[in-house]
Amino acid sequence: MKKLLLVAFVALCTVGAQAQIKTPAPSPFQKMEQVVGLTDVTVAYSRPGMRDRTIFGDLVPYGAMWRTGANANTTIEFSTPVTIGGKEVKAGKYAIFTKPMEDSWEVYFYSDSDNWGTPSTWDDSKVAAVVKADVINLPMGVETFTISIDDLTTDSANLGIMWSDTYVAVPFKTPANETVMAQIKKTMAGPAAGDYYAAAVYLGSNDVDVKLAKEYMDKAMEMTPEPKFWQLRQQSLILAKNGDKKGAIEAAKKSLTGAKAAGNMDYVKMNEDSLKEWGVK
Repeated sequence: MKKLLLVAFVALCTVGAQAQIKTPAPSPFQKMEQVVGLTDVTVAYSRPGMRDRTIFGDLVPYGAMWRTGANANTTIEFSTPVTIGGKEVKAGKYAIFTKPMEDSWEVYFYSDSDNWGTPSTWDDSKVAAVVKADVINLPMGVETFTISIDDLTTDSANLGIMWSDTYVAVPFKTPANETVMAQIKKTMAGPAAGDYYAAAVYLGSNDVDVKLAKEYMDKAMEMTPEPKFWQLRQQSLILAKNGDKKGAIEAAKKSLTGAKAAGNMDYVKMNEDSLKEWGVK
């Protein structure tokens, strides 16, 4: 019994000692964030070292699928859709797998990013994009596996992969120009119906400027082909505050009809109460 207790005590001390010792990771983890155009790009990967080994053609065989790094999947995440190799790739996270060859690499963006290493069963339907990238031979050896975002423009960049004496670059394009143009057109066209409506409701509800609230509500309704019952409700209240009882009653009746059709009894009651208040029996 004493012997068993001694063994348990030694084992416990050993575990405790191990838990207190931290050593450097052989392949340190890195997370890199870069804005390209208006798109947030995040790369997460582990960085093995050469350590006097021959990398491509030996440690990483030519023509075989490679996890592109070490440990868990190397991943890239885009906050917007992007174009890779002429193909649109949805916003989201992708595992990066590669098939290195002497003169070029095939770079795969794989929608299942939770594999450890390469998938046990490869599924072509999960390949969001595949790009052939030419190998650039470096004049020096790069000790630590490195991924970078290079050659940034206002709407594009290269995903760079570098290790040993090899560098490959995968171009991708973001929708920055399209997004900016849409913003320019919207801004230059003036406020939208929703902007006028929101301003009118705020001004009217808080009695800041009921005349301006009516002006904005009129513009909102002119720009709205089929106003909803809740919009008509707010219009009726603003008209009433401006002394236009006839207009308020007309808008409240339309709101009441819409609320009944939608089965919204709260708005039915509110409109009926207002109509009674304005003398409609």
